[in-house]
Amino acid sequence: MSAALWIVQGLLAAIFLFAGGAKLVLPLDQLTGPVALPGLLLRFIGVCEVLGALGLILPGLLRIRPGLTPLAATGLVIIMIGATVITLVAGEIVPALISLVVGALAAFVAYGRWRVAPHRDSSRPSVLRPAR
Repeated sequence: MSAALWIVQGLLAAIFLFAGGAKLVLPLDQLTGPVALPGLLLRFIGVCEVLGALGLILPGLLRIRPGLTPLAATGLVIIMIGATVITLVAGEIVPALISLVVGALAAFVAYGRWRVAPHRDSSRPSVLRPAR
């Protein structure tokens, strides 16, 4: 199960690094979507996506606060819920389904790293780790 979680985490990290990086680098006039969103909100979402992507990989890789991985995945689920709703409001079904699938994968990582196969912290116990 841990290998499957690592694979999904890597794929999600690549997706969110690309999407968030594009929101941060591209000019605002090129960031058009199905619904017009304020530029500052798009930049904020880009920062959240990049930080979420880093949060999926770095805590488990470095073994520093690995309890942050399910929190990062949960934050990305919230972003994808918003993306799904906005895309559905615009009447675009296929992009909404893509957002829904990415959100479901992030939920899989959040649940998997919280309950099924949490990272083990070698240095000190994490406050965020669930009690057994």
